[in-house]
Amino acid sequence: MIPVILSGGSGSRLWPLSRKQFPKQFLALTGEHTLFQQTLERLTFEGMQAPVVVCNKEHRFIVQEQLDALKLATQAVLLEPFGRNTAPAVAIAAMKLVNEGRDELLLVLPADHVLEDQKAFQRALALATIAAERGEMVLFGVPASKPETGYGYIKASSGQGLPEGVIRVAQFVEKPDGQRAAEFVASGDYFWNSGMFLFRASRFLEELKKHDADIYDTCLLALERSKHEGDNVEIDEATFACCPDNSIDYAVMEKTERACVVPLDAGWSDVGCWSSIWDVHEKDRDGNVVKGDVVLQDAHNCLIHGNGKLVSVIGLEDVVVVETKDATMIAHKDRVQDVKQLVNTLKSQGRSETENHCEVYRPWGSYDSVDMGGRFQVKHITVKPGAQLSLQMHHHRAEHWIVVSGTAQVTCDDKVFLLTENQSTYIPIASVHRLANPGKIPLEIIEVQSGSYLGEDDIERFEDVYGRTGEQAEVHIKTIAQ
Repeated sequence: MIPVILSGGSGSRLWPLSRKQFPKQFLALTGEHTLFQQTLERLTFEGMQAPVVVCNKEHRFIVQEQLDALKLATQAVLLEPFGRNTAPAVAIAAMKLVNEGRDELLLVLPADHVLEDQKAFQRALALATIAAERGEMVLFGVPASKPETGYGYIKASSGQGLPEGVIRVAQFVEKPDGQRAAEFVASGDYFWNSGMFLFRASRFLEELKKHDADIYDTCLLALERSKHEGDNVEIDEATFACCPDNSIDYAVMEKTERACVVPLDAGWSDVGCWSSIWDVHEKDRDGNVVKGDVVLQDAHNCLIHGNGKLVSVIGLEDVVVVETKDATMIAHKDRVQDVKQLVNTLKSQGRSETENHCEVYRPWGSYDSVDMGGRFQVKHITVKPGAQLSLQMHHHRAEHWIVVSGTAQVTCDDKVFLLTENQSTYIPIASVHRLANPGKIPLEIIEVQSGSYLGEDDIERFEDVYGRTGEQAEVHIKTIAQ
């Protein structure tokens, strides 16, 4: 059995903590490890092979760093240029394996879900395996215990010829309103759609080809044109852009005659909104969930998430407050599903707070915006031991670097030199430069930028160990050489 971990979501309902460039699956929302890491740890038992991970190519370094932290390897990491939903993601994973002569069962799991009961999960998986070995298309259904409007529902019926405990799907139902959801729960015939599946690779492709040939054919061509580098597969952007955007449910499960449900009663949550984060955490005696520097007075059933500043709440009930360095979100718990709509509004206004945090993660480390004005910007930069930034140049800004801790190796045009704690240097406009950390501890510097334009796109890369150089830089370096 091979897990296929789908890590392409943006988690916009968990804004402002979840951002496009650092979405919820990479956050430690329910424990010491991130949701992505918890998903991987759930699969470290006998009979489970190394996973295939599908993610956005912008997240490849985050994925690798979180894999390395657990000392886990993958069979492949499929890098999507943009999301096209779950059906194409699983199709390309299945095609890659089948092309290699592999036809194992595929356990498809979103990277951002919570399962509290590991033994119950393994029992459900054992039952699902029996059905999938017989050619069934298995979906894990969570018994609907309350009228939840944020989930899709599955109506179950008795099925002939299925293993005991496995149920045939009668109907898929879109996210209902409150009244219909209450009726579903009262009937006892409905499950929440968990978005978790088990089927053989060839069976999925057979059903996909039958019911959505456009996705099948486009993914086949996209994989053929993709770049392979080690375990990474960079999916061809031009071909993938032609692929229909569709889920496994719509493309296959709602059309196949072999869809069945295995009940999964394992403390499942998709932690898809702030109220579900409140649900899965322990509460204080007043029903509050608190993280960070928070002081409450006469507050009940609230979720307060601080991130540095003191947050005080007085006389409120059923309220969510999330504070980050650059944004604060306050909502009633009954309205947290509307956070996605708020994010769309912010995007339409061109607000950068939907894309990145103040602290931006890069393969070499991170930088944190400390202050900004009309012609200056101050950053706190951390470079991991042994890492280095690209050899680069800026056309519109100069930079001052001050070492706070560690040792910096600085390249500035034809000079290479070391700086240690409390030493500094100046990088003029249009100088070809690089910052590296040759030491064994993190390098921290304060960078003061000054100039007429301070955007992140004012960068021309000439050399980069992470493969981020562009054609413009190659042309420029040829000119220098000449």
